Amino acid sequence: MKAVTWQGRRKIEVADVPDPRIVDPTDCVIEVTTTGLCGSDLHLYEVLGPFLDAGDVLGHEPMGVVAEVGPEVRQLKAGDRVVVPFNVSCGTCFMCARGLHSQCETTQVHEHGTGASLFGYTKLYGQVPGGQAEFLRVPFADALPIKVPEGPPDERFVYLSDVLPTAWQAVAYADVPSGGSVAVLGLGPIGDMCTRIAAHRGAGKVIGIDLVPERLARAAGHGAQVFDLSRYGDQLVDAVRDATGGRGPDAVIDAVGMEAHGSAAVTTAQTVTGMLPDALAAALMKKAGVDRLGALRLAIELVRRGGTISLSGVYGGAADPLPLLKMFDKQIQLRMGQANVRRWVDDLLPLVTDGDPLGVEGFATHHLPLGEAPEAYADFQTKRDNMVKVLFHP
Repeated sequence: MKAVTWQGRRKIEVADVPDPRIVDPTDCVIEVTTTGLCGSDLHLYEVLGPFLDAGDVLGHEPMGVVAEVGPEVRQLKAGDRVVVPFNVSCGTCFMCARGLHSQCETTQVHEHGTGASLFGYTKLYGQVPGGQAEFLRVPFADALPIKVPEGPPDERFVYLSDVLPTAWQAVAYADVPSGGSVAVLGLGPIGDMCTRIAAHRGAGKVIGIDLVPERLARAAGHGAQVFDLSRYGDQLVDAVRDATGGRGPDAVIDAVGMEAHGSAAVTTAQTVTGMLPDALAAALMKKAGVDRLGALRLAIELVRRGGTISLSGVYGGAADPLPLLKMFDKQIQLRMGQANVRRWVDDLLPLVTDGDPLGVEGFATHHLPLGEAPEAYADFQTKRDNMVKVLFHP
């Protein structure tokens, strides 16, 4: 089959790889009909290469049609239409029973001390072949895939794999009071969806902050008050405080993560680390890795005293310096973590089956064949061609 593979830093290839097969009796194999390109895939493209091998299959936002089921699968059959969450979670362990599917004890990667395995996301998370491919093996077929109805287009449902639950959890963790205010840093796919979900859940003022004019316009078109960081610069904090009664927003969502703009020194350190031999680079990143923390530091400045910061952007630094004095003094509450996809399905399914209040149809800016993945990764990283969300159609 054809699949999108990592071949080196900033080097993506569509290659022939072995077809997946049933390994455990509770597996299924799906034929992928739509699969997304995620902002966190860019961390693989740019930063996390020491934890990848050439030929690793990428992608963690797939949906499709069940092609084959194992002999012990009872809830699915060939021909069923499903979305696959990006967490590989069993659904029955201690963590899954508590809605913490991203910490699934059955698939935790003990070698690296990390949480649940993820599709298409490095050795740190199990080196599980990903979903930017023509077919995908899915374990725990009776508990993991989300069965969806026939009829509406894939675009109505595919975001249940990541975008919708990640944004929903980010807003839930932000704990915005009814009628309160929230600022979202970064208006890529997750940040954009956070603004929509925050408004849907009752926030009185939703603020979006970014550097890209098209992304700002897109969020403004759905009711957010937007601020262009490149325009406001050092005056941004004061401007947002002025828009929120002089205190700052009740909550801030950081939807940017480790590759925020700024900090040339950290950017250089990440680049140099990526050039080291993999074993040395991986050891260094796990002990002394640092992130570009511009977005998180801005969140700390922006949020009102006693407010909440919710992190949905991925961070990977082991030695990130944080301004704990300021965080303690401001009495900031901080919540974070990979989305527990299956935890939020019951909340989200009605929003994609009974109408489309979040505007998921039309959310993608680009629909591309799988063969154009290398160009799409490059364009997405540089934000060319107004690219916000890409869906591949194998």
